[in-house]
Amino acid sequence: MAQGTGSINSDYKDWEWNDDAGERARLLQSPSVETVPKNSESQGNGLGATSALGAVFIVVNAALGAGLLNFPAAFSMAGGVAAGIALQMCMLIFIIGGLVILAYCSQASNERTYQEVVWAVCGKVPGVLCEVAIAVYTFGTCIAFLIIIGDQEDKIIAALVKEPEEVGSSRWYTDRKFTISITAFLLILPLSIPKEIGFQKYASSLSVIGTWYVTAVIIIKYIWPDKELVPVEIPTSPSTWTAVFNAMPTICFGFQCHVSSVPVFNSMKQPEVKTWGAVVTAAMVIALFVYTGTGVCGFLTFGAGVEQDVLMSYPSNDIPVALARAFIILCVLTSYPILHFCGRAVLEGLWLRYTGVTVEEDVVRERRRRLLQTISWFLLTLLLALFIPDIGKVISVIGGLAACFIFVFPGLCLIQAKLSEIQETRAISWWAQVSYGVFMVTLGAFIFGQTTANAIFVDLTA
Repeated sequence: MAQGTGSINSDYKDWEWNDDAGERARLLQSPSVETVPKNSESQGNGLGATSALGAVFIVVNAALGAGLLNFPAAFSMAGGVAAGIALQMCMLIFIIGGLVILAYCSQASNERTYQEVVWAVCGKVPGVLCEVAIAVYTFGTCIAFLIIIGDQEDKIIAALVKEPEEVGSSRWYTDRKFTISITAFLLILPLSIPKEIGFQKYASSLSVIGTWYVTAVIIIKYIWPDKELVPVEIPTSPSTWTAVFNAMPTICFGFQCHVSSVPVFNSMKQPEVKTWGAVVTAAMVIALFVYTGTGVCGFLTFGAGVEQDVLMSYPSNDIPVALARAFIILCVLTSYPILHFCGRAVLEGLWLRYTGVTVEEDVVRERRRRLLQTISWFLLTLLLALFIPDIGKVISVIGGLAACFIFVFPGLCLIQAKLSEIQETRAISWWAQVSYGVFMVTLGAFIFGQTTANAIFVDLTA
């Protein structure tokens, strides 16, 4: 993208909320990313710690996760393999475009996190909406993680106690609500309380290994299927033209790495938009192969009868699948605190801006407020996870928000960035980029509206 002469809109600094509190937004970055300070003189001079190849793997790590469990069901909803792959390929163009736009706007605005870029480029109203969306998205994702834990523990326990899954267990200590609660209280809550979570960065490599292992198991199980795994029906086309859109929330949820992409870009040794374009293209192609392999093989194994969580479709006594379930549980146990940390950082910033208190002045009450925020967040997500056992219902809601991070906010940033350029004549490329931004906002708003309406009127009222 050609950078014109001009400056990015920074009217958010004129808002009555305390701007100094915005510095806390630096917390919203991947724990595995090391960046130089924002005000450092070395900013933009290529003194970051991450190579281009390293950035590829960080972005892949940010994109891949427990969301891959839902891709076989997404292929089923889309109407088969051809429709699912075509939908992914079409959306991938805009997903990569959004990542490049965010890097361009980060460089132009000199901001280092997603929400601060939106603040600086688009102004106060989109900035607040972005922060609220991040808080709601991370909250919903934490609910989904707890549901995943319950799903996998159900299968593991069924294999251990050797009771028929259809009948259910009569033992109180194998009850789903108890197992989720005890796991959450003993393992997740202690990891969520600390102020900093830098120690979590070492768990990311294990999560990646687990993700690849799950994909490998699903592919192998399709190539060499067990005799009892017979697909009910394999659709080859969508039932209606609108059915394709039902798969969009899962795809958006799976590929959404945009919130953590801005810190990754700024952590690179050479933070250039052209280099970043190659980085995110390579990363998204890798993610595409993983998601497509999981989606196609899982869908063809079970057909239209595939569960929202594909691992739930396999028998409990399958040892390789049981190991995959253990990997997923471990991945989710380490991911929940990171997502909670991001959401808590946003809420903290909103509170500090609203009260007009600087970070330095509020240190005394920070610990008390952090404990209250953490416990309230934890208990609410746990309560909702216990009474919403279907992960598909949660993803249908937060998938719409993921579309906002992928399409709407990057599109708004591109439009505002181009309008801020001072040019005597506006070339065709300028109009093309503005039109592209308008199309991204329109498409993102459509996906958000369609998936949210579907979640409210179909899933949540079922």
